[in-house]
Amino acid sequence: MSDPITIFDTTLRDGEQAPGASMTIPEKVRIARKLADLNVDVIEAGFPISSPAQTEAVTRIATEVDGPVTCALARTTADDIDAAGEALADGTDTRLHTFIATSDVHIGAKFDALGDTMAEKREAIIQRAVRAIKQALTYTDNVEFSAEDAGRTDRAFLCEIVQAAAEAGATTINIPDTTGYCTPSEYAELLGSVVDCLPNPDAITLSTHCHDDLGLATANTLAGVRAGARQVECTINGIGERAGNAALEEIVMALTVRADQFDVETAVNTKHLTPTSQLVSAATGFPVQPNKAIVGSNAFSHEAGIHQHGVLKERTTYEIMSAADVGQDAEQIRLGRHSGRHGLFNRLDALGYEVPDAHRDEIYQRFLDLADRKKEVFEEDLEQMMETFGSDAVASAKGLADNGAATNGGTPAYRLHHLSVQITTDEEPQVSVRLRRDDGSVREEEATGEGPVEAVYRAIDHAVDEPHTLVDFALQAISEGADAQGEVEVHVRYGENEFVGHARDTDVVRASADAYVNALNRLAAARTNAESVEFVRNGIMTAYGE
Repeated sequence: MSDPITIFDTTLRDGEQAPGASMTIPEKVRIARKLADLNVDVIEAGFPISSPAQTEAVTRIATEVDGPVTCALARTTADDIDAAGEALADGTDTRLHTFIATSDVHIGAKFDALGDTMAEKREAIIQRAVRAIKQALTYTDNVEFSAEDAGRTDRAFLCEIVQAAAEAGATTINIPDTTGYCTPSEYAELLGSVVDCLPNPDAITLSTHCHDDLGLATANTLAGVRAGARQVECTINGIGERAGNAALEEIVMALTVRADQFDVETAVNTKHLTPTSQLVSAATGFPVQPNKAIVGSNAFSHEAGIHQHGVLKERTTYEIMSAADVGQDAEQIRLGRHSGRHGLFNRLDALGYEVPDAHRDEIYQRFLDLADRKKEVFEEDLEQMMETFGSDAVASAKGLADNGAATNGGTPAYRLHHLSVQITTDEEPQVSVRLRRDDGSVREEEATGEGPVEAVYRAIDHAVDEPHTLVDFALQAISEGADAQGEVEVHVRYGENEFVGHARDTDVVRASADAYVNALNRLAAARTNAESVEFVRNGIMTAYGE
């Protein structure tokens, strides 16, 4: 039978102490409710003595959020203990957590008034801790004591104060690596020494609280669990003072995936990990890095062709846990320049495109060309690529017609062979275009304009030199990111009819030029081909046919 591990979440207390991470009271209550959905055991809701808002947040969480124990933090002073106890007073399941610094560096910097020698100061610190624990017990029988900076505390003194705290009635004793100084082996040894010095270690829950200054918070926490800790203090997304705390999601999934190494279990509902992470990120304004373990957007994404091939055949080739188990989207095949054929054609198949073998090489090459221009290729990009591919055999799966020529199967009247745009801060944009006509002639023109698109359209007008009127222009992003493809729709009028051109490109100026030429090709087709009138519906000829 595996031992249960208490998950003590301090996102709303230590996590909020990260510079810039302060949350409103309603945000704290929402997060607390989400932590209850996550099924954490303890929520450290705040530090009541520090402000009225902290007091209100603790009180509201203690009275409005069911499930987890609500904990309030206090120093070992009477006022702090009273403030915490009163904030918790109306709660039904509460804990009071009191702490005092124990390392020589902290004692020397903080406690001049407690004595002249280190021995005197240490004795005074023990007395303060004992008094605070006994006072806390008047508010709740669930009292936790922390020896702040235990990671750098003299081992003999740490054992002395821990023994005194246990005798005073503390039910949980926390051994924090407050400055993130320890290595995993050191931290495990430290907790082992505390277990050895307790007269009845089974009567006490030993707790970890590790900071990430050396990037070892999660590793140290897990080492502490192996050394006998049965509570872990952590935060969502690892937020907290300086480099942050041990990340709850990493600890929980490490204990779950590697249960063979720890023989413990948590009650956490892991499907809520990613939604909780997203809520905390939104409340604090701290984005989650894409490569963040468990909850990052790339945590279950695969771009490299070898990885995509493997995970499509058997998920466990490259995934040691299920994305769905942590609330992430399953099978995130991310398409980019490193992707292989299996990833591309699997996605095209999911989009409804049936690609014959004869066309796969050309489509894959088009994909690589697009991927070289974009960090990531999205589904909208693939659909645009397939729409303009020009193969009825491929496009028929989506009911798309080839619109590359824009002349209902004929040779386009104009092809844009060159476009150059020069933009400076103190002059109008200067543009040169080179158009090739269907008779083989080439026309090159230059123009300026208020903006690059206006300059491009003026140059194209000069090169075409046929009557028409631009009546509408629209631009929108069709995929994500700064390198998203832009879709341009252009309406030109000739006589009573309008002709619509579309184009998409990561370069919106190029897309604007292509859409304009596309519309002008349709206009030219209507002029020269009487049969084209059949394709005019309600006075509008579209780039996509009917």
